[in-house]
Amino acid sequence: MEPFSNRVTRLFGIDFPIIQAGMIWSSGWELASAVSNAGGLGILGSGSMYPDELQDEIRRCKAATSKPFAVNVPLLYPDIERHMEIILQEGVKIIFTSAGNPKTWTPMLKENGLTVVHVVSSTKFALKSEQAGCDAVVAEGFEAGGHNGREETTTMVLVPAVANAVKVPVIAAGGIANGRQMFAAMVLGAEGVQMGTRFVASAESSAHPDFKAKVIAAGEGDTRLSLKKLTPVRLLHNHFAERAQEAEARGASVEELQQILGRARAKKGMYEGDMEEGELEIGEVCALVREIWPAEKIIQTVWNEFRTAVSNPLKMP
Repeated sequence: MEPFSNRVTRLFGIDFPIIQAGMIWSSGWELASAVSNAGGLGILGSGSMYPDELQDEIRRCKAATSKPFAVNVPLLYPDIERHMEIILQEGVKIIFTSAGNPKTWTPMLKENGLTVVHVVSSTKFALKSEQAGCDAVVAEGFEAGGHNGREETTTMVLVPAVANAVKVPVIAAGGIANGRQMFAAMVLGAEGVQMGTRFVASAESSAHPDFKAKVIAAGEGDTRLSLKKLTPVRLLHNHFAERAQEAEARGASVEELQQILGRARAKKGMYEGDMEEGELEIGEVCALVREIWPAEKIIQTVWNEFRTAVSNPLKMP
């Protein structure tokens, strides 16, 4: 496939403006390197890694690809100082940050020569990211899996709003799993897309096989934004999600919800395979994902669908 050139591909040094989200328990070196080798941008999800694990994953990824890759770092992560030290020490060139104030770390990262991208759920935080010196922003609508903004703004509304507000490139996320959706996002003002759910259901994803199977079997309405009193998170329906939603509906306190959530519940579900009592973070677009594919096939299929849509925008199947 012929490489594509726009601000996003030039910023990252990649062939196609397709980014794999740095998802917890799903985005290890095997997936990130496979995406990068296929011409996209693979991202290691450090939010579920201890510092020594992150260092090992970075080294394995460097050994598996000569192409650019990134690390996603939630800014509220308790070991963030050590994570940042390792990222600098290992010579990572691109970092995606989320869940926190971009002003805290962006100046230091830029001083050290990194390309910095921040994930936002509102125009307000997109502008703050640009002012902090970020090179691009990911505008993530609340269709996305995992933790979401409290604004509950959809991708269809958020992407054009952010694109109108900032001068840096905008990457669309939330509810994107195929080339037609990528085309729609680009028409709205994005210059690239970030996909999480589609890459959870990939051969190289480190997610548990039972979780992958549940993702590709899910339908419309099988996810819901939950635990809003704590931090909004989109979950696939199961017994744990049902208990959490019932507690919310009767006005449970923050303390009770924290007790229901407990510790390591996302690992229990997404990585260890407890499909009823684990936390299963996934996006609404799982309703359109029906097969587990290698990362390379995902990149190729999405890009070919996108090019078809560009050529025949009114004649799509």
